[in-house]
Amino acid sequence: MAVMTEIGAPPRDRLSRARALHWALAAALVLAGLVSLEIGAADVRFSTILARLARGEALGQMERIVLFDIRLPRLALGILVGAALAVSGATMQGLFRNPLADPGIVGVGAGAGLGAILAIVLGAFLPVWAVALAGNQLVPVAAFLGGWGSTLLLYRVSTRRGQTSVATMLLAGIALGALAGALSGILVYLADDRQLRDLTFWGLGSLAGASWAKVMAAGPLIVIAMVAAMTLGRGLNALALGEATAAQVGVDVQRMKSVAILAVAAATGAAVAVSGGIGFIGMVVPHLLRIASGPDHRALLPNAALLGAILLVLADVVARLVIAPAELPIGIVTAVMGAPVFLWILLRRRGITIA
Repeated sequence: MAVMTEIGAPPRDRLSRARALHWALAAALVLAGLVSLEIGAADVRFSTILARLARGEALGQMERIVLFDIRLPRLALGILVGAALAVSGATMQGLFRNPLADPGIVGVGAGAGLGAILAIVLGAFLPVWAVALAGNQLVPVAAFLGGWGSTLLLYRVSTRRGQTSVATMLLAGIALGALAGALSGILVYLADDRQLRDLTFWGLGSLAGASWAKVMAAGPLIVIAMVAAMTLGRGLNALALGEATAAQVGVDVQRMKSVAILAVAAATGAAVAVSGGIGFIGMVVPHLLRIASGPDHRALLPNAALLGAILLVLADVVARLVIAPAELPIGIVTAVMGAPVFLWILLRRRGITIA
């Protein structure tokens, strides 16, 4: 245990910096949330609503609808999805010991995308009672089931005699992603013009369809998955020195792999199901935090949740403003924001500067 404490303990100044960063990110998330509530296509200001409530005045019907039925659930969903993607990315990078790892590496994104495409293209062939039962949740439910199914298949392929091979999982995930992409391509070829528009919009990601129903459907699963992932910080620190070393200092490596995979599958599957495809959050956020406060996963994982939520909430604000009153898919915004940052990180690691 003494060895584990030594391995898992960061320098004191780095730990202090991580704690300070945690509270700074928490404050930044509050500010980002206030900005999200303040800005929108409708001419309704959150500051005005607060002032009216402070004076004891009743809110109008439009103000209640905009605040409680549109902006608040959208903010809640943005926080949940951003946190889920960032924590999943940090967990995957720690598990694979690879800074380029991403939640999509376990096949969740490809499986969820295939499920959504199946629902959009073949939904018209489902029985009337099934469509009526699913309602507007048909695509999110299909995406979630697709993500879970692909993850369970991947876990089954990469586990033998109770031991999960990370290398086999990586290769199987690539193969599974390619297969899901091929099947998705066939379905896209069969889709009509209306379905193609739906596929394009879903694939680029959006929080436009946010509702309390989606928050309540995805929220508990995302929160449970993130809490489970955050219990792995000590083990992921030890795993950085190799599986043999981690086992010697008391880490149940197989159990940690299983919890990590299932947590990432649950969090990412639920996030993709309610928001569509949103890239770069899970890859860029852990990199930025390692630069700012070091690689200790005990601080990295909770800080990733906060920073991921901040970035996605701010990206959603930008998506609403760029072409207002229309709305830009949020996946485009995160790609525009994330790609240059990721390129800068890569160049920084190689010691290259751009004049």
